[in-house]
Amino acid sequence: MKKLLEHYLKNLTETLRRGDAREESYYKHLDELVRQCAEIQEIKNVDVTILPKKTEAGNPDFRVWDGKNHITGYIEAKDPSVTNLDYIEGTEQLERYLATFPNVILTNFYEFRLYRDGQRIAQVMIGRPVIAKRLQTAPPLENVDRFKELFDLFFSFSLPKVKTARSLAIELAKRTRFLRDEVISVEMAENGSKGHKQLIGFFEAFKKYLISTLTQKQFADIYAQTITYGLFAARTRANGEFSRRLAFDYIPHTIGILRDVFRFISLEEAPKSLEIIVDDIAEILNVADANKILHEYHRTGKGRDPIIHFYETFLATYDPEIRERRGVYYTPEPVVGYIV
Repeated sequence: MKKLLEHYLKNLTETLRRGDAREESYYKHLDELVRQCAEIQEIKNVDVTILPKKTEAGNPDFRVWDGKNHITGYIEAKDPSVTNLDYIEGTEQLERYLATFPNVILTNFYEFRLYRDGQRIAQVMIGRPVIAKRLQTAPPLENVDRFKELFDLFFSFSLPKVKTARSLAIELAKRTRFLRDEVISVEMAENGSKGHKQLIGFFEAFKKYLISTLTQKQFADIYAQTITYGLFAARTRANGEFSRRLAFDYIPHTIGILRDVFRFISLEEAPKSLEIIVDDIAEILNVADANKILHEYHRTGKGRDPIIHFYETFLATYDPEIRERRGVYYTPEPVVGYIV
């Protein structure tokens, strides 16, 4: 581990010396570090997806996962010149990430802070960026053991099994809000982008077949809910492993518009930012005890339409005001109607 970190600090310094380095210039070094840390710790099937973003919205910069279904966590990186991570902790951007994702690292490439369920549980500085900047040389390596412990904690994370409708609704609601506000709304605003064109196509289809007076803001909401609720409905039909890519197989052939949505999400090339958060929602559902949750509704006399009853539970958590209005302008009830 010591040699790996010394090599990492040397690479950071070489990039810094170029004089024109941006935050993204350092991504390759962190990518390599994470992969090699996993290898040293004999953790198999670790993949790192880098997600450069144009704005402060969207997903964190890195997703660490197994390349298939299991998501370990996320890493948000800041330029090495950002030495006050206390300030970053208080920004709306990081607060959104910590409220949505349970296993997150914040770093400026020299200092690493690990958050679990929104709380900082570990931090370590492996070198002083001020030395690299002023002396143009790699800083002395510090705190090797603490760095290893932090990444041990990061890699050891796995989602707890969700066993109640209420807890599932909470986990789905916070990710659906993120999907609506930080992904769909952002992609819709990117005029000319591939993601914009794809989503505008669905917006027009929803207006034509579901709600003729739909606005783009309302569409972002209804589309986010439709994705989450469609995933939930698909999960109730699935046995064994469940993922974004498998979801399409469990959407009934009779629900044309929903199959179109999931053909795009599961089988086609959706915007990467959309894939990332939908993968996260799908993993929550993968570890959920769907049979136990459905049985809960049967036990309380709501077994006739458990999907509808779960929608009520979800909506009360996702946006209580929407639940009060209950108009089709504000909820995907037409889609829920299709599902059931």
